[in-house]
Amino acid sequence: MTRPHSIPARAGVGLKPQHYEEILAEKPDLGWFEVHAENYMGAGGPPHRYLTAIRQDYPISLHGVGLSIGSEGKLDADHLLRLKALVDRYEPGLFSEHLAWSSHGGTYFNDLLPLPYSEKTLAQVSEHIDQVQSVLGRQMLLENPSTYVSFWVSTMEEIDFLKDVVARSGCGLLLDVNNVLVSAVNHGFDAEQYIDAFPIDAVGEIHLAGHAETHDGETEDCGARVLIDAHDREVDDAVWTLYARALSRSGPLPSLIEWDNDLPDWQTLFAEAQRAEQVLLAESAPVVTRPARSAAHG
Repeated sequence: MTRPHSIPARAGVGLKPQHYEEILAEKPDLGWFEVHAENYMGAGGPPHRYLTAIRQDYPISLHGVGLSIGSEGKLDADHLLRLKALVDRYEPGLFSEHLAWSSHGGTYFNDLLPLPYSEKTLAQVSEHIDQVQSVLGRQMLLENPSTYVSFWVSTMEEIDFLKDVVARSGCGLLLDVNNVLVSAVNHGFDAEQYIDAFPIDAVGEIHLAGHAETHDGETEDCGARVLIDAHDREVDDAVWTLYARALSRSGPLPSLIEWDNDLPDWQTLFAEAQRAEQVLLAESAPVVTRPARSAAHG
C-alpha cells in the first residue's frame, strides 16, 4: 500500500492519543493529521504504533515546538537529528516551527517566548532556518506568533520581519489566524489589516484555534481586554471571519484545527474540522456571473 504524502488543501486536526482508537475504527473523511514532533521522538512504543497505522491512510504534517528558532544560542544538534529521523520515518507533507525561543544556556522553558524584531534577530532566525532546512533537506514553514508583550528595541514590524526571513532563508510561512487576533487585541492593531498585508504567497498552511479572554485589571470593568492563545475551545467567530478573509486572498490551503487543552470528544473536534472544510469549499467554488438583462427583456 502506498501511503499518501502531500497535504491536500483540506481541513485537518491535531492527532491526540485520546482519539487513536476511534480514528482507526471510523477512518473519518479528513484531509490530514498534524502531530507535535517532540511527542514522537522516542524509539518506539504505543505512540509510534498508532501513528504508523494512521499514517497508512492519511498524510501528516509535523509541527515542532522545541527547536527554539529565535534563540540567541546555537540550535540543539541532537534535537535536530532526532527531528530528521522522525521526518525520514514518516515522510510528512509539511514541517513547521514557531517564530519564538524556548531555551537559553542549556535551560529549556515550557513556553514559546517572543523576540524583538531587529536586524540582529533577523540574522539569527534566518541562520537557524537555513540550518534546519539543510539538515532536513526540505523547506520549513515558520509560524507567526501570539504575543503579549512588545519590545522597545524592535526596529521593524512583524510582517516586514517575516517577509525578510522568507527572502533570506527561502522558508515558507504558517499563518495562524488565531494568533493574529490574539496579538491584535493585546497590542491594539487591526487584525484585518494584518491579514491583508500578510505575505500570502509564502503561506503553505493555516492554523485555527480557540482562545481564552481575560482582563489586565481585577474585574472586567477594570483593565484592558487580553486574549490568551489557549487552544482549549472552539474557534471563535472572529477567527472564522479572519480565516475567510485570508482564504479570499490565498485560495484554499491546508487548514488545521488546533485543540490541545481540555480536549473534547472526537465528534466535537471533527465537527470543527468540517466547519473549516465548508469554508474551504466556499472559497474553492467558481464564481458564476450572469449576463446583464437587456432593456428589451425588461
